[in-house]
Amino acid sequence: MKKYIIAGLLTWLPLAITVWVLLWLLGLMDSMFGAVLSLTQAVLPESTRTGLDELRHIPGFGVGVMVALLLLTGVFATNMAGQWWVRKWDALMHRIPIFKSIYSSVKQVSDTLFSSSGNAFREAVLVPYPHAQSWTIAFVTGKPSAEVAAHLDEEHVSLYVPTTPNPTSGFFLMMPRSQIRPLRMSVDEALKHIISMGVVAPKGATPSAAPGAKPHP
Repeated sequence: MKKYIIAGLLTWLPLAITVWVLLWLLGLMDSMFGAVLSLTQAVLPESTRTGLDELRHIPGFGVGVMVALLLLTGVFATNMAGQWWVRKWDALMHRIPIFKSIYSSVKQVSDTLFSSSGNAFREAVLVPYPHAQSWTIAFVTGKPSAEVAAHLDEEHVSLYVPTTPNPTSGFFLMMPRSQIRPLRMSVDEALKHIISMGVVAPKGATPSAAPGAKPHP
């Protein structure tokens, strides 16, 4: 019976987690739509508020509105006029006390991670961690700042070492470039390998080496 229960669990678990993540995203977007709707009602005449309240009860309407809003914002922000307004908006946000420190930090991180021209999380590497006889997968996030690099003897790279099975937490390391070993696997394949605790091997992976063998770059 235990074997059948486990087999059933393995069959339904991926679907259940997928549905849970999708429901969480839908709930988040509905909440954002509710906040936008509440702000809109605050500036409109009271006679129109009843009609707007009915929009909250239309299934999927909030998600569609938020997707359309994100799409239109992206189109606007990528043209010349939109970029000018985005720069003005950023300048305004950086003048607000307390708020500016949070906003600027989040913007720097998001621009680095999601920019198509950025190098963060573009490469998976093998690094000796937590000691020289053990190895783990890390992601290159950049290079140390000039002040930090001035105290280092050779060229170093900045690394993010995710934890398993939750890759959203981890460790920030700076290691000599000579000690890291590039991997052919993509970032997505490396994340799957980490989250699955090594169970899900990257496509085209070679058979495991004999114990004590050194990993190949």
